[in-house]
Amino acid sequence: MDKESQNRLEHFAALKSKYQATQYEDSLPASLLYLILRKLDLGIELLDLESNWLGESQLEETLEAIKQEQQYRLQEFGNLEFEFSKLKSKYKATKHNGSWRSSHLYFILLKLESGNLLTDLEVQWLRATGLYETNQIAQEVKRFTQLKSQYKATQYQDSYPDSFLYQILKKLEVTERLSDSEYNWLINNELFETAEIFQQQESVKETHFAQLRDKYQANKHLDLSLSSPLYPILQNIDTKDNLSESEINWLEQQGLNETIIIAQELEQTREFAILRYKYKVTHHEDLLPKSHLYKVLKRLDSSNQLGEQDINFLKKRKLTETIEIANEKYASTLKSKIDSGELINESEIDWLEKNGREDIIIVAQQKHFAALKSKYDVLGYQDKSHTSFLYTILQKLELKERLEPTDFAWLQETKIKAPQPTYSYYTWQKEPKYQEKNLVSGKIWIAYHTIEANFYEQEFQRTDNKWNLANASSHWRKADKPEQALQLTNNLEFDKIKENKLKSALLTSRGGAYRDIGKLDEAENCARKAIEYQPKSHHPYTLMGAICFERHQYSDGEYWFQEAIKRGANPRDMDSEIKRVVKNAKDENKRREVIEYLLKKDSQRYAWAKSYLKKSSDNGK
Repeated sequence: MDKESQNRLEHFAALKSKYQATQYEDSLPASLLYLILRKLDLGIELLDLESNWLGESQLEETLEAIKQEQQYRLQEFGNLEFEFSKLKSKYKATKHNGSWRSSHLYFILLKLESGNLLTDLEVQWLRATGLYETNQIAQEVKRFTQLKSQYKATQYQDSYPDSFLYQILKKLEVTERLSDSEYNWLINNELFETAEIFQQQESVKETHFAQLRDKYQANKHLDLSLSSPLYPILQNIDTKDNLSESEINWLEQQGLNETIIIAQELEQTREFAILRYKYKVTHHEDLLPKSHLYKVLKRLDSSNQLGEQDINFLKKRKLTETIEIANEKYASTLKSKIDSGELINESEIDWLEKNGREDIIIVAQQKHFAALKSKYDVLGYQDKSHTSFLYTILQKLELKERLEPTDFAWLQETKIKAPQPTYSYYTWQKEPKYQEKNLVSGKIWIAYHTIEANFYEQEFQRTDNKWNLANASSHWRKADKPEQALQLTNNLEFDKIKENKLKSALLTSRGGAYRDIGKLDEAENCARKAIEYQPKSHHPYTLMGAICFERHQYSDGEYWFQEAIKRGANPRDMDSEIKRVVKNAKDENKRREVIEYLLKKDSQRYAWAKSYLKKSSDNGK
């Protein structure tokens, strides 16, 4: 008989013994029973014919053994599935859907549970499968295992990171002091070597604490325990960390003033070294914080600018690089200030000029000019140069300085393009239209007349000359502040004013202010009184004509305007008053009415009114 046949016979005999079928006489490898027992041993479920054959062959004990084997296998299958589920939950791997039979995960989790370290391939498999939390736990298990080896605690079986021992070992790793309960836990769990390591650490710390107390003159402090607040404070000083305000307060309360002085001197020495490196001080002999150089560098570091005395101090010591750094730092500060939209003052401009930084001055002026153009609504003026005449004028307005006659004349002569308002509902469909306007209009006009009004008010207060009131009142009206004009002339006692021309001028200005705010009856009263005081002046007649047009009494208005022209008024001024009536009309029907009257009277002279008729028509759409 060959060896293979012999092995098969021995295998058949073992299976018959295992499944209680030794009474079956046939021992040939080709036996039907051998086939059935081999299938059972491989965990293959029997067919009905095979089960029936066992019954017919009176192998009841074998059938019972098979039944018990199948029950055991089912139970073991369930146990394995349950254990796998618990491990997945414990090691944060529940999102993995693989079966415990085919997945690598079961084996990996069992390795972790038994405290064995994972191979690099196993770690890579966890990452590739997206089990990042499991991998993190694995890394913690690895660290825990290493710490147990390092601190003589390998006899402790639990390797899961939530172990109380792991927390203790991490403290020992950073030489952090253990609490009494943690130390007692080590003793109770017979981790005596680990506890001894802790005691050694404490002994080293106690020696270190004593050395620090000597070094920083803190020996009079009575609490020598490592739990004393003094120990971490002295450690901070020794590791070159600056003390906090609370730590300094604690030292003061303990009377440890010498310690504070030493700490502050060390802090200043460190700071001085940093400042010397930062500001290129490489050859200065006095390196102590008491040096005046330390104070100079601190001022430079905090304020960005050095005074003349400090600059001279640096010059005498030939610290030219330090001066260059200081100047560049201050120049950068000024540039940042300009970039943020702030204005630089005269002293800053002087500094820039002295240090040859005209480039920054020019940038500042250009930005200031752009800001002023925006403020005074003249962005249409194309010249952006800081040398522009407009920039000079806008600076005067900004400083509330009076303009020279030449300034005002230049503004009148200079025109810019400004967007023309459109009144169509579908404005987004149209290209913007532009119109030319004088620079002396809009916000510049308001600013100019406001400055003039204030000037004449001050002149009146200085001289008591009431002609200044008339001028101030006129300028307040042009500055679109008629209420201010009325306030100036509210309490005038006309009976005490001897000069009729002055009375007429004051009343005309007051009447104009009333007209501006829509009080036409009061305006008319002032105009008529002004005519009584000076019948030959054209100004009150012009006012009467404007009042009549405001009331839509056009023929009366024409009469008063003609009377004004007879007394020297310019016909263009009359047209300006009429244009103002048209422009300021709030009732569209009234506006149309006056426009139609003007065009019917003289379509060429009043051709400008057509544009207002068009605006009125567009607004109605």
